[in-house]
Amino acid sequence: MARRAKVFGYITYSFRDKDPVIDQLRTACELDGRHWKEIAAAAGVSPSTIYNWFQGDTLRPRFSTVMAIARALGGDFIYVHPKARITKLRA
Repeated sequence: MARRAKVFGYITYSFRDKDPVIDQLRTACELDGRHWKEIAAAAGVSPSTIYNWFQGDTLRPRFSTVMAIARALGGDFIYVHPKARITKLRA
């Protein structure tokens, strides 16, 4: 059975470069084994979107696109509540 990718959300986080979700999705894409162009096609987004996340100037990706890629990878978004309650958001 394939492992499901998890993308963790955060309430506030001050970052200097790119949004940390980009690194999480890059790792999930690498673990998936498919080329990022195939993942983009499965998610219904432009291949240039993923390229711009990983190699380009995109600092903050849209949530809807993050979810599309996570779903194409067989994953889900998990919001971690400050009081340690975990809520899964379903599309």
